[in-house]
Amino acid sequence: MLKLHIMSVNIPCLVSHNRRAFTTLKTQLRSFFASSKTCNPKNFKDYESIKQEYKPEVPEYFNFANDVLDKWSGIEKAENRGSNPAFWWLSEYGQEVKWSFQDLEVHSKKVANVLSDACDLQLKDRVLVVLPRVPEWWLINIACIRTGTILIPGTTQLTARDILHRLQASKAKCIVTDDSLADAVESVASKCTSLKAKIVVSKKHKQGWINFQDLFRNASDNHRCAKTKSVDPMAIFFTSGSTGPPKMVLHTQCSYGIGHTMNGRSETNSINLEYWLDLTPSDVIWNTSDTGWAKNAWNSFFAPWIQGACAFVHQMPRFEPKIILEVLSKYPITTFCCPPTAYRMLVQNDLTSYRFRSLQHCVTGGEPSSPEVMAKWKEETGLDIYEGYGQSETVLLCATLKGMKIKPGSMGKPVPSINVQIIDENHNVVPPGVEGQIAIQMKPVRPLGLFSGYIADPEQTAAVLQEDYYLTGDCGRMDEDGYIWFHERSDDVILSAGYRIGPFEVENALATHRAVADCAVVSSPDPIRGEVVKAFIVQNAAYTLADPDKLIQELQDHVKKVTAPYKYPRKIEFVKELPKTISGKVKRSELRKKEWGQS
Repeated sequence: MLKLHIMSVNIPCLVSHNRRAFTTLKTQLRSFFASSKTCNPKNFKDYESIKQEYKPEVPEYFNFANDVLDKWSGIEKAENRGSNPAFWWLSEYGQEVKWSFQDLEVHSKKVANVLSDACDLQLKDRVLVVLPRVPEWWLINIACIRTGTILIPGTTQLTARDILHRLQASKAKCIVTDDSLADAVESVASKCTSLKAKIVVSKKHKQGWINFQDLFRNASDNHRCAKTKSVDPMAIFFTSGSTGPPKMVLHTQCSYGIGHTMNGRSETNSINLEYWLDLTPSDVIWNTSDTGWAKNAWNSFFAPWIQGACAFVHQMPRFEPKIILEVLSKYPITTFCCPPTAYRMLVQNDLTSYRFRSLQHCVTGGEPSSPEVMAKWKEETGLDIYEGYGQSETVLLCATLKGMKIKPGSMGKPVPSINVQIIDENHNVVPPGVEGQIAIQMKPVRPLGLFSGYIADPEQTAAVLQEDYYLTGDCGRMDEDGYIWFHERSDDVILSAGYRIGPFEVENALATHRAVADCAVVSSPDPIRGEVVKAFIVQNAAYTLADPDKLIQELQDHVKKVTAPYKYPRKIEFVKELPKTISGKVKRSELRKKEWGQS
């Protein structure tokens, strides 16, 4: 029998159907995933011993749908569990969908048959899924894992140009979207030779498209899960870079499916160890991330369901602080996760006028946090905010874990499963307090949650997977207590309101406007978003007398049409020339230092 060994607790990945085996499985799953909240948080004095004990043994075969979700479904059947749903969806108009793990199993098996039969998708085929926060997104995710097809999530802010790049770069065989983006897909589909199937999630019928609702309604729920190896590809996330188009980050069946165990919590040797999300089957977690980002897979999919908790989803198309606060007050949400920018917006409201009866735990990540915002949130709600840090290429790397001392402004300590170091340009570990690059040690054991590499980009892969380390591209320092403090990106990528924006993409979009002779894009400080996109533009001679305000608006609108709207430059400055090297390369670092008052 294949086993997964984590934190000294064994979880069979393949279990025979006899009753005795299932009883054993139930006991072990509950022991590992479902420790109660009756114990008070520890002061995390056992941190070092946990690091020594955490030695995962990855099984040869692993499939998250079969080996985790269906096992929770089995427990529900055996115990007639009627407490929290596994999935709780709320529409912007107040409609609700509640699914148990049994529902997820049945529905996702039907979707798996849709992918396999109607779309003729085979093991390791690629599927681009561009959907808003609708229940179908979660079912399609599970179905892709069941069939062994590779999911490629995309934000609904993608333009036709963005979609074309993703389809061509990934060689996706199928795309799933809704009415809002179907026309954009249609306009570029003929240029994608690998694309064989187009699925639309809609009540309407569109010529040349497969209607998801029709097929789902008539599909069988009799499906046999693909036998996937732990190292088989599972998902591709597109992430922005500083020198080229978005890179394709490849994750395996186990890098997220097993790697996210440290996001939750567990119990070993009768010591209650509370981790970042602090989840149990009695919890309801609301993570506000967009479906196009890896953070959504982290905290709205893998981490909660590993623990048997409920993933709460609100469909709202845009962030509305008052709606957020009202939902937190009305629904039994125990754990809340949103980026620091969102907390900055929330604390501008009178939080004391709301009562968060169920809320127990708040976390954040995606960009540096503000100690002032954390203090105000604590003052008005009585709740601390626990910061976490990771990337699309990884799972959770650092965090202030539940029960650990909070140092406002710090990302916390490296999670026990990851060896995080601060290194210099020669890959030597620097002393505490000295700034360097944040790096993940890959030897003697490569971390379980680390990505496999950038698809079709060996140069970029080699640039970050060097010798003994994965180089995050982030600069920071470690203090005497082992806490990590973020300083800045070592490249030019801009971190704005939880979004990662590559200057190359914005510069390319601006360059297609006739008023732009040359341009450079860097980050600029912002009191709400932390930092925003700023463009320095050299105008073509014919536009030097144009109304500056009107031209700025025109350029911003142009970028929103050419690429995803969240990338547009919120600040624009017209200049006579850009600082450049002898070879003609723009000195973005010089512009960035000037913008941040460092020169």
